[in-house]
Amino acid sequence: MPGTTVRDAVVDVLRERGLTTLFANPGSTEVPFLSGLPDDLEFVLALHEASVVGIATGWAIARAEPALALLHTTAGLGNAVGALATARVNRAPLVVLVGQQDRRHLAHEPFLTGRLRSLAGDYPVWVDEPVGPQDLPGSLSRAYHEAVTGRGPAIVIAPMDDWAAPAGDRANQAAPRSVVRAAAVDPAAVDALVELLASAERPAIVVGSGADDAASWEALVRVAENLRAPVWQESFGARAGFPHDHPQFAGHLPADRPRLRALLEPHDVVLVVGAPAFRQYAYAPGLLYPARTRVAVVTDDPAEAHRSVAELAVLAPVAGLCAELARKVAPRAGSVRSPGVREPVPALAAHNPLRAGHVFDALAGRLSRDAVVIEESPSSRRELLERLPARAPLGILSPAMGGLGFGIPAAIGIRMGAPERQVVALVGDGASLYSIQALWTAVRYRVGALIVILANGGYAVMDRLMDMEGGSPPWPRFPEIDFVALARAFGCPAEGVATTDELERCLDEVVPGLEGRDQPLALVVSVAPDETFEP
Repeated sequence: MPGTTVRDAVVDVLRERGLTTLFANPGSTEVPFLSGLPDDLEFVLALHEASVVGIATGWAIARAEPALALLHTTAGLGNAVGALATARVNRAPLVVLVGQQDRRHLAHEPFLTGRLRSLAGDYPVWVDEPVGPQDLPGSLSRAYHEAVTGRGPAIVIAPMDDWAAPAGDRANQAAPRSVVRAAAVDPAAVDALVELLASAERPAIVVGSGADDAASWEALVRVAENLRAPVWQESFGARAGFPHDHPQFAGHLPADRPRLRALLEPHDVVLVVGAPAFRQYAYAPGLLYPARTRVAVVTDDPAEAHRSVAELAVLAPVAGLCAELARKVAPRAGSVRSPGVREPVPALAAHNPLRAGHVFDALAGRLSRDAVVIEESPSSRRELLERLPARAPLGILSPAMGGLGFGIPAAIGIRMGAPERQVVALVGDGASLYSIQALWTAVRYRVGALIVILANGGYAVMDRLMDMEGGSPPWPRFPEIDFVALARAFGCPAEGVATTDELERCLDEVVPGLEGRDQPLALVVSVAPDETFEP
């Protein structure tokens, strides 16, 4: 249309793609785009770029569709790089629009010029600097497709003068209106896996984040029951790939080679679904698994398939392939419950101060079956996973990259994207300090997430790692930080808890109404530091 600007064309693209919620911490290079923002585009402010991306990541994961994040040139993108890395490893599709200085004097590198293309390294699935202003709408459309296909952040860099330029002919936009991604599975691949599983005397299954959807869960339950096979969760995964309360679930894989080898020793065939073979933490020498064990991997992530140590890697839609396996794997004789299933989690004795496990147990008995638990408590992660089993898809969410500052923003984004579900973030006090300002966003946009801060007065996991190294930590503890006052300073209701009675009283008041809650609550629980750490 005559007089249509690039900004007008971009707004049309955002509407068509459903990118009408903008998560942002704006700067001057974004003002020409944001000035006079149409009423149907919702602007969500976060007070730091890592929180912007963390909230957008939670939104994208909850809705299984791309979210839009707006960042400010070098400062904004630079602050967000760690969160973008987490989004990539957590398979979250993001369209990231990054402001740039006016292209008419970029050659002079004026103030706020960003060297942006490579700033986030290899973590974006795609980065584009449109050659001309008229290419920007098509670039954003393509970024949407790239984010979905690559399941990660796709970055588009927009010079600030582009917005006022005349729009080009829409017929020239370098992006399709829609992309159809085939869900069919190669029958030969299915037959190869069925044959391998049929040959197994003692099969086992390992699941990961790539299987965390209702269709994959349903199919994998049938496969596990037919095979009478124990099911383990990959170590340090972002999400569950199987119901943790199912009789076939055996627990989480250890994150070092000696224990992994010992665990897999009884099994002649291991089927890995939605994960690589195998994710580890601390290095240890030797093979990942016994030489006689045959391993097959099913994933829709090419990089995951290509780096796996396996006899066979099948690159295919996970849910579709699992459905075919469920149909073709013949049921075996014997009871459904198989050897290798985990023992019941032992009860905790009374302790003063409380231990993190007491908090997990108290929540486990009160949260709804489909509650979303965000984990960011490194020193007690293993116990959290044992005491708070994922009972529905997206039942557990962790920052699979390992960086801190994800828990609070992710809880906000998940709750905004799935307001019908209870959302609880369990974060260490040290972890909370990376993004505690995100509480302001939860208050401003009436996001009813429960944020539980486990306050042990220091970096407990680092203390334990230093113990294992035989040294003493050079960092101080920080018991003097008043986390209740800090949360309240951002306008967030907050309460301190120190005893079992206080904890149970508070949870009894809050959890039953958590689905309908329209304000966050920060619950600061004083806990004893974890005395051991074993990843």
